[in-house]
Amino acid sequence: MLLILFGVLVFHLIVLILLIVSTASSKWTVESQGHSDLWYSCHSDPQGYRCQQASNEDWIQAVQALMILSVVFCFASLIAFMYQLFRLVKGGRFYFTSIFQILASVFVMCGAIIYTIMRPYSDRQYGYAYVLAWVAFPLSLFSGLIYLILRKKE
Repeated sequence: MLLILFGVLVFHLIVLILLIVSTASSKWTVESQGHSDLWYSCHSDPQGYRCQQASNEDWIQAVQALMILSVVFCFASLIAFMYQLFRLVKGGRFYFTSIFQILASVFVMCGAIIYTIMRPYSDRQYGYAYVLAWVAFPLSLFSGLIYLILRKKE
């Protein structure tokens, strides 16, 4: 049982790291002249390399908020798991942790969908941070489902 709990904890930490990297990283879309992310848009021109803040459009602010919420809920579910690990009665399930982790997966999914639909430049390619967000979605959902099934034995 201890090995299973350790594996679930490591899996949760991997999901949290993926969410943090995808939210904070600067490569959501890339092109030959620069890249953009949730926070900045950087381009190379004859005067040098310039970065500007991301647009103030509603859709990018929604993606920013959803990605931050996914990180916060994933971290909160990690804290809840640690608390429930020591306070939960024998045979109890990790429902609270599961709900927070599933909400984190829903938030990252919604943020990635909005970014996919609303990104302004169709000639740009998606970067690794965008891919990490999509990878974090099923992993966090799977993690939430594991918490839903998991029972405390000891």
